[in-house]
Amino acid sequence: MDQPVLLTGAGGRVGQAILGHIGDAYDWRLLDREPLPDEKIPESVDPTDVYVADITDETAVKNAIEDVYAVIHLAGDPRPEAPWNSVLRNNIDGTQKMYEAAVEAGVEKFAFASSNHAVGAYETEERTPDMYRSDHEFRLNGTELPRPSNLYGVSKATGETLGRYYHDHHGISVVNVRIGNLTQHHPPREYERGQAMWLSYRDCAHLFECCVEADYDFEIVYGISDNDRKYYSIDRAREVLGYAPTDNSAEYNFKGEPLDDG
Repeated sequence: MDQPVLLTGAGGRVGQAILGHIGDAYDWRLLDREPLPDEKIPESVDPTDVYVADITDETAVKNAIEDVYAVIHLAGDPRPEAPWNSVLRNNIDGTQKMYEAAVEAGVEKFAFASSNHAVGAYETEERTPDMYRSDHEFRLNGTELPRPSNLYGVSKATGETLGRYYHDHHGISVVNVRIGNLTQHHPPREYERGQAMWLSYRDCAHLFECCVEADYDFEIVYGISDNDRKYYSIDRAREVLGYAPTDNSAEYNFKGEPLDDG
């Protein structure tokens, strides 16, 4: 691919998972509101392609997005307990400005980092903890309406709706990835919810690589590894994006260590 890929929020956990595994795969443009330390920037990235800016800064975003093929938009306030004034500015207004700039720049694909918190209220007392177990049939597949569990989740559901608007009215290809429990180390076996929604770093990187490479119109998919325990379906991600996760929470013991082959 000759054109760059813009990664916002590059210094965060998701951004570092992506760069740590596919940092040499693309001509990256990196954007973060804080200066990125050298160890967080792949050696292949030119320093002139690293932007320190807020996504609400229209001029800075316009400069960063020029001639970009695809955007992976991660930037925002990631705190589940974030107050309304922060999610309104950073997650909703910021995302709208990113979409507007992407359309103006002729960007072809936009991958939006949504969250499990956009649908967290499906985890009712009547369903939990059974829904976290491998023998339970309940699945969310992306066709259900959002049911946010907090104001952060409201902001992510709003980001998905913004993607629907910009796809329908401007033709940009949009995929919303409802990210589960992204951790570098596997959650303890007794943490059933964490087991069910675990996303490994390498599966995360692979999933967003699929978002850049695949052909799609508008999609909502779930971002988890291929866990035995799951209440999110990854069938759509497999079918449309070609997602082929390699990790499974069942392959680790209660300490989060890989099980012996024997």
